[in-house]
Amino acid sequence: MAKQTVDALVAGGKASAAPPLGPALGPLGVNIGQVITEINKKTGNFKGMQVPVKVIVDSDTKEFEVTVGTPPASALIKQEAGLEKGSSNPLAEKVADIKIEQAIKVSKMKQDSLLGKTTKERVKEVIGTCQSMGILVEGKPAHDIIVAIDNGAYAQEIATEKTELTAEELKALELEKKRMQEEITKRRAEFEALAKGMLKELGEAATTSQKRNKLAEAKIPQLIIDQLVPPEKAAPAAGAGAKK
Repeated sequence: MAKQTVDALVAGGKASAAPPLGPALGPLGVNIGQVITEINKKTGNFKGMQVPVKVIVDSDTKEFEVTVGTPPASALIKQEAGLEKGSSNPLAEKVADIKIEQAIKVSKMKQDSLLGKTTKERVKEVIGTCQSMGILVEGKPAHDIIVAIDNGAYAQEIATEKTELTAEELKALELEKKRMQEEITKRRAEFEALAKGMLKELGEAATTSQKRNKLAEAKIPQLIIDQLVPPEKAAPAAGAGAKK
């Protein structure tokens, strides 16, 4: 039995017979409508994301099989948190909060590619990823939630693989995310004002290195330091670019 494979990247839950799928599937003689329905069924949980799919068609019987890859855990977490990107300074700036149910949902989506053998272990892996993205879980730092899970917290939610949230819970998370973003904007403005004041006191006579070190000592975020006092470019090595 000869088999042919079509690989494509589709919008989760919104695949159609338009390119790239339609033109690729047409010559294979398969029922395109059935293939599209199957793809949308399998990618429905990934709405808003590009999902890799593979359609394997038996050239003789025209039977087909659809396999779906999954986006990285970080992409799924951002989708749950309603973010375009994680925090640029995850230790100091928290950009969103998710519920344990959302961590469980991501762990189920990624269960085939995570290292954990149990739901509990996989949920902890997902929460660990939240740590590096500046995302809280249940209003607490990811590390604290992992410790709490080890001590028996959220055992029922994990055992039953609860993934649904109420409209009220989702609204509360959105409001908390907005509050966090406003707090980050306020703190950055305060740091920027402090940094500009310090630079004014140092004056133009101070070197770039002196300015950057002084700002770092005052615990000004690196992002603001680089913005206000860009690092000096390294001088080219002697003879670099010389023609031989």
